[in-house]
Amino acid sequence: MTQKITTGWFISLFTLVGACLGLIWTVFVGDGEPLIASLGFSGIAFSASYCLIVWLGDSFKRVGLKGKDISKADRRELPETMGAVCAVVYLMCMIVFLPFAFYEYFVTSTSGGGNRDATVEGVETGRLLHKFPHNKLGEYLSAILSLQSMVILGVADDLFDIRWRHKLFLPVIAAIPMLMVYYVDFGVTNIVVPTSLQEYLGTALLDLSWGYYLYMAAIAIFCPNSINILAGINGIEVSQSIVIGSFIAINDLLYISVEGHPATDSHLFSLYFLLPFIGVSLALWWHNWYPSKVFVGDTYCYFAGMTFAVVGILGHFSKTLLLLFIPQIFNFIYSAPQLFRLVPCPRHRLPRFNARSGLMEPSRAPFTKPPKWYIALALTILEKLRLVQVWRNKEGVIMECSNLTLINLWIVTFGPMREDKATMGLMGLQIACSIIGLLVRHKAALLVFPHDNLSI
Repeated sequence: MTQKITTGWFISLFTLVGACLGLIWTVFVGDGEPLIASLGFSGIAFSASYCLIVWLGDSFKRVGLKGKDISKADRRELPETMGAVCAVVYLMCMIVFLPFAFYEYFVTSTSGGGNRDATVEGVETGRLLHKFPHNKLGEYLSAILSLQSMVILGVADDLFDIRWRHKLFLPVIAAIPMLMVYYVDFGVTNIVVPTSLQEYLGTALLDLSWGYYLYMAAIAIFCPNSINILAGINGIEVSQSIVIGSFIAINDLLYISVEGHPATDSHLFSLYFLLPFIGVSLALWWHNWYPSKVFVGDTYCYFAGMTFAVVGILGHFSKTLLLLFIPQIFNFIYSAPQLFRLVPCPRHRLPRFNARSGLMEPSRAPFTKPPKWYIALALTILEKLRLVQVWRNKEGVIMECSNLTLINLWIVTFGPMREDKATMGLMGLQIACSIIGLLVRHKAALLVFPHDNLSI
């Protein structure tokens, strides 16, 4: 059924866009506060994404970008890859926002071109010229280039259905511009050694050299793929991304609230990228929430994950970022036996819809032959711990087990449930883990490190 924008929604969105344009105008004629402008662009990004998803849905279906919602009784056909719409709107907003991010250097401080050789210099007009931050401009542009590359690769995956073993390393290609700028501009590869180990290592800082770049490449691989693995029910991909993005923004605000903190610029950079992302994600969430009217596609998962990787790496808080990915890390570890083919891995591992009850049940991975003894032992132990459900034949040989995903585990633990209830439960878990992650970062870290850099 064709979606339409109701009169009430149209008036609300028109009002929001007008308010945001007014906000941007006050920034333009005022002191040029980029964070306020970013809020304005976020509202416009939300409105544009909301409308374009509605207007382009039928066009996507006509060209074959559609799929059946197999978790519904009527198995309705829905437009797919709508995350690409949000990604394009986001990228356009970030490009248009570029002058606002450096507005103070264009208007109040420099002649517009910047200066590489002087910090403050008098000119004939009496104005002051401050050194233009070309390094920050390079970071901003490399972030956009990495995100554009990831979106292109995500669309390619949606169009050509690339195999897992091939697409696993696609984010590394997209991350090359970002890692290159990190190497040229920042180049710090030291990590702080926990207090208890400093006596044995003889240093408070340990240089990982190229190992640190491998670590950042691993972050770029993990973030997009972890969002893509924890997927398959209405609203789950967008909801987890909104929660993670919101808690990263909260962490950014903690640093910005400390006057004169040396990491302020890095966390402002993070907010500039996160606020419009949350805007487009909220618009997509509205259409993707149960019962879903659109599918987000792999493009959104890659786009969302790479956004987090970009702000975590260029904002220099990648370890904090991982603390907000606790459910995704658990899901990856829990899924590893299937991902590495120790346990049969069906193409789709989303929960099974029971048409009679209208509830989601754990989907199953069938064994074509009896599992090896160590696999059977591991599954039996997991069954005793209520971490998996298994089905045996009359001889007691394991014939099937529930698919090893966090979504299926949630249903195994709490029983069959409606699709939206599963999503809400998992998002409650995501929020709880994110709160714990920030507490660990800023409170429990003092148990192993001499100080929390929030107080520096």
